[in-house]
Amino acid sequence: MPAQIPSEDEVLGYFDRLSNWGRWGPDDELGTPNLITPEVTKRALATVQEGVTVSLAREIMWEGALDVPSPPVHYMLESGEGWASGEKVSARPNQAAIDYIGMVFHGVAVTHVDSLAHFFWKGKTYNGKPAHLVSTSLGATVCSVVAAKQGFISRGVLVDVPLVRGIDWIERGEGVSPEDILAAEERFGFKVQEGDILLIRTGQLRRRNVEGPVDRSAGSTACQAACLPLFYERGIAVMGSDTGNDVSPAQYAQVTQPIHQVGITAMGLWILDNADLEALAEACASRGRYEFMVSIGPLPLHNTTGSPVNPIAVF
Repeated sequence: MPAQIPSEDEVLGYFDRLSNWGRWGPDDELGTPNLITPEVTKRALATVQEGVTVSLAREIMWEGALDVPSPPVHYMLESGEGWASGEKVSARPNQAAIDYIGMVFHGVAVTHVDSLAHFFWKGKTYNGKPAHLVSTSLGATVCSVVAAKQGFISRGVLVDVPLVRGIDWIERGEGVSPEDILAAEERFGFKVQEGDILLIRTGQLRRRNVEGPVDRSAGSTACQAACLPLFYERGIAVMGSDTGNDVSPAQYAQVTQPIHQVGITAMGLWILDNADLEALAEACASRGRYEFMVSIGPLPLHNTTGSPVNPIAVF
């Protein structure tokens, strides 16, 4: 770990220093996934050797918990009850089961991507779009998740920080440092490159699986703000982790969620929250290989600020 984290003044400077505003034109609403060119995707396909797939999504559960105060809602509009006995229990002409699902996918329970309409800074989001264009009545009329309806298919790299450090998990309130990423590169022989989907395992989900949920006031680990310049310099397209992707309690007074605030509004960086990287870590360790293809397909939800996803890694 570095001796000290960047000062808040340094982090405030990231909004200008790491800005991608105008880089892909004044009307761009896609941001860093522009770096996933056809050539980048073709190189990602070349990493596939076995055809083995690994899901990076948490199972969506309907029960509340200490860290899930607003769980997704699921109920059946039609079920199979009664049909087995031949009793008609519905006005529908055919025997079928039909679900209803509703959810607040932002938070720390559902694996999802954030569109560039999710966060603002000084009344604007990515590329200078005014915050009022994301409204209560209309939703995200700019920078909606629909900008990503073609999906992201690129090379993924896993930085398994607990493995690098020789621990079970990173403590809540402690951040992943750029040095952790560089140490993983050196140890496992990959290099984070332009257009990559960078996945950071902290072990926090493993800790939840072992110890159970805790109230969100207990804090969270994530990448510390010091990682943002590395993300920018390497040109990553998407970053994600097994957490909500900001250290808490907040380390700064103004920039309380720097990965989201700087990453989304200045860089145009798409963020994958709450991934399940446990099976992926096992797959990488068993192969001694920490690069693979990743496919992320956000739902084309009209005027929304993100989407639940089931990212798939392919070895």
